[in-house]
Amino acid sequence: MNEESRILGAQAKTEKQPEKDYSKYFEHVYQPPSLKEAKKRGKEEVSYHNDFKIEEKYQGLGKGRKYYIRTYGCQMNEHDTEVMAGIFEALDYTATNEVNDADVILLNTCAIRENAENKVFGEIGNLKHLKLEKPDVLIGVCGCMSQEESVVNKILKSYQNVDMIFGTHNIHRLPAILEEAYMSKAMVVEVWSKEGDVIENLPKSRLGETKAWVNIMYGCDKFCTYCIVPFTRGKERSRMPEEIIAEVRDLARRGYMEICLLGQNVNAYGKDLDIGYGLGDLMADIQKIDIPRVRFMTSHPWDFDDRLIEVLAQGGNIVPHIHLPVQSGNNEVLKIMGRKYTRESYIELVSKIRAKMPDVALTTDIIVGYPNESEEQFQDTLDLYEQVGFEHAYTYLYSPREGTPAAKMKDNVPMRDKKDRLQRLNKVVEQQTEETLTKYLGQEVMVLCEGPSKKNEEILAGYTDKNKLVNFKAPREAIGQLVRVKVTETMRYSMNGEFIEILDRVGVTK
Repeated sequence: MNEESRILGAQAKTEKQPEKDYSKYFEHVYQPPSLKEAKKRGKEEVSYHNDFKIEEKYQGLGKGRKYYIRTYGCQMNEHDTEVMAGIFEALDYTATNEVNDADVILLNTCAIRENAENKVFGEIGNLKHLKLEKPDVLIGVCGCMSQEESVVNKILKSYQNVDMIFGTHNIHRLPAILEEAYMSKAMVVEVWSKEGDVIENLPKSRLGETKAWVNIMYGCDKFCTYCIVPFTRGKERSRMPEEIIAEVRDLARRGYMEICLLGQNVNAYGKDLDIGYGLGDLMADIQKIDIPRVRFMTSHPWDFDDRLIEVLAQGGNIVPHIHLPVQSGNNEVLKIMGRKYTRESYIELVSKIRAKMPDVALTTDIIVGYPNESEEQFQDTLDLYEQVGFEHAYTYLYSPREGTPAAKMKDNVPMRDKKDRLQRLNKVVEQQTEETLTKYLGQEVMVLCEGPSKKNEEILAGYTDKNKLVNFKAPREAIGQLVRVKVTETMRYSMNGEFIEILDRVGVTK
């Protein structure tokens, strides 16, 4: 699809939109989330706005004040944190890494698993003493947990040290929420249960200077029975291609070496735009931009089409690594999960990908102990893992999330069985990951050096294009650069190597 078609598509989308009355959003409101509202998928159009700016009345709101954001959960949450940090800094706040020094503390939360929520409630409790010592400090809870009715009700009842709660659709309203929190004696709650519009031109304070997240769409329409995301993130809304491409070009100009295109269901991109332009087309356009590495996540097998495979197979700056969650290797379990594909169709998709990309690295997500999962069905998952030859997996015990269909099912797999299955699965994952890494021994690999290792400041670390972690000693000027490293040792989940040289942006010796 050419540039003219994209622009026409954007114009058509804009012309359809009736004028909205936004004045109600600037009134003092107590707006808690509603699961009933979040479940609705209306046909109303999504409006696109690229005129975000800090209103004059909010300018300087943070002068002399510091902010601190603690992020839980997925890459989408990390990117939301970058946006909120950008808004804070546009308001003249200064970032701090010390929670005790902050004038505003935000907990950007995740609702995917129960233990993630428990950590947040624990942290809110830990902040009570700080509120007593510094009554003027603002404490806020935002992100996916804020979109859950039960969470908001629990905070209202038990955590009076929280000053504000806002949701995933309200991030652009942060200046108004902050001002109201300063002025109001009551807790400020603003959570829109139905998704908002697509807001462009939001400021961002990037977490690094080497790799960057680029959000290409919001929400999810798949409604897997275990997943709360369609309720916390809303329906699928794609950004316009020209906005995404402009952002990637800007990152390339600023020297970024890798971008990751983000979406809850990233390969459904463009389906809602109705302009005949999908993720494959977007990747084809981004292939032409001078940025060394491009990734995307997370994919749903249902939407992984032939056009996308065709573009990925062309290589270029698109890395040969695909994260493709399978969740289970048994058809009955997949059906209960609402995954919309079968074991056979998943294997067929993998065969298609491998036919075009023989050297591709496949990784996945798997849940064990789903309601009604038998030992035989779990064995199907182990068998599928070995048949596909995944290079790594993120594995999880099933735990019910309130509001999802699975939460109404009888959680009839004993915890001891869940833990046993997870342990056995992890042994298979560990073995195949180790075998994959062993093949690199003695080889030279290209690594994007991200900085010091988390375990040793004297050692640098980075990832290959297939997302393999490599540790090595090298001069500090290697940070943020592509480097050539010879693998000298393979570990369980990483490799050690000997630094050879720094490369230019296209992988040629400098």
